[in-house]
Amino acid sequence: MSNAQPFSLDTELAETAGWEDALDPTDADAASTRASAEDDDFESGYAGDEPHDLVDASGEDPEEVDPTTGAMELAERHQLRRVASLRTELEDITEVEYRQLRLERVVLVGVWTSGSAQDAENSMAELALLAETAGSEVLEALYQRRTSPDPATYIGRGKTDALKEIVAVTGADTVICDGELAPSQLRNLEDRLKVKVVDRTALILDIFAQHAKSREGQAQVELAQLQYMKQRLRGWGGNLSRQAGGRVAGGAGIGGRGPGETKIETDRRRINTKIAKLHRDLRQMKVTRDAKRSERRRREVPSVAIAGYTNAGKSSLLNRLTSAGVLVEDALFATLDPTTRRTTTADGRVYTMSDTVGFVRHLPHQLIEAFRSTLEEVADADLILHVVDGSHPDPEGQLSAVRAVLADVDASDVPELVVVNKADAADPLVLARLQANEPHLVVVSAKTGQGIAEALAVIESELPRPAVQFKVLLPYERGDLLNKLHQGGEIDSLEHTAEGSVVVGRATEQLAGELAPYALDAAPA
Repeated sequence: MSNAQPFSLDTELAETAGWEDALDPTDADAASTRASAEDDDFESGYAGDEPHDLVDASGEDPEEVDPTTGAMELAERHQLRRVASLRTELEDITEVEYRQLRLERVVLVGVWTSGSAQDAENSMAELALLAETAGSEVLEALYQRRTSPDPATYIGRGKTDALKEIVAVTGADTVICDGELAPSQLRNLEDRLKVKVVDRTALILDIFAQHAKSREGQAQVELAQLQYMKQRLRGWGGNLSRQAGGRVAGGAGIGGRGPGETKIETDRRRINTKIAKLHRDLRQMKVTRDAKRSERRRREVPSVAIAGYTNAGKSSLLNRLTSAGVLVEDALFATLDPTTRRTTTADGRVYTMSDTVGFVRHLPHQLIEAFRSTLEEVADADLILHVVDGSHPDPEGQLSAVRAVLADVDASDVPELVVVNKADAADPLVLARLQANEPHLVVVSAKTGQGIAEALAVIESELPRPAVQFKVLLPYERGDLLNKLHQGGEIDSLEHTAEGSVVVGRATEQLAGELAPYALDAAPA
């Protein structure tokens, strides 16, 4: 026997008669009832609908403020950060593709062959910053005092056994060595430690590959990676020493040269082919860069190059001096692609200021060769702003490391102005020591603006001055020539007369030729 009540449509409709009144937004009682029913801790995802909520602390509407290129790149880079404790690779590290760089939980290893213990600690601290910039988590670090690295395992058999225990206890999956390892050293360490081993060169190349944005920068990094990889090809269990299979070309497989060619030979040949293609592409890009550079030379526009150690604040200084809006991040090698901005002196003369790639101790030779066309901007500059991190424990070491690279690209003869940055965080004793050792030096803080006006005054005084003196009477309809004098020359005196403007000053040879028809007499000596 069923207990269900008989269904009646009229009865059901009668029960819903008051629902519309309860949902009426004009009903104050219903509105208060709904508000009291909501959770007090609930916060709407549409908070900020009122006009005053959409205004930030600066009093400007964020929708109306155009972000700089550097701000957008920094936001994009942070969105792609690796998430800690997530593993997407195989647990057996020996089965991971050899050319893929895995940096998640690492142990740092160094060999101290010369210098003081403080130098060794500074080098290891820099290696830790490099590893963190690449997206890894540093678990432990150790270094060893030796006259020279062990030719077999870099750190010797005893230290290798101790390192193996550290790796097992910490659960690290990568070991980073503070030096460039030979292929045999990499193989021996991986065989004994059973984890991935990476040297300093591969680590820097990985950071460059992450941060390169422009087409030329990506090609330069790929070229350096291939040059590094070519000498370190190997497989597991003799994989690359086997002959290629297949029935094409007499058993050599597709793309092979016939019977007898091993897999490692095929891979090395393909790498050489790719390297040759990258060289051709970079030569074509260099033509474009040289054309822009020759145009500036033709117009005799002075150029200033900002060089220095990585993370010394070069991009911040460029933003402060020219409002360039380039990416700024507290990380090593945050910006790689050179940026050139046009700016003017206080008296209106036009010059360019270029930011370059940062340097580091033991910068891989492959990178210097690959980025040579970019570093030529420094060699062709009229003045180098050598930026140094005043808050670094060893600023003198930064100076010597950068000057060694500048010598490699034939930029030693370019006039240099040492700019000690981060003065707000630097030790006054360190600043005093640098000022005593470097006669041509200014102290600034790109963050607070301290010393920027003094630095600009020194830069303007160091720019090349026009060599040709002139005294001309310019008709008033030739205001274009007067504008060129303001931008590319120096005006000592300017007098407006009934016939025109009498101008005395200095100009470039090209501009002096345009002024020749209006010359009055010989300029004063």
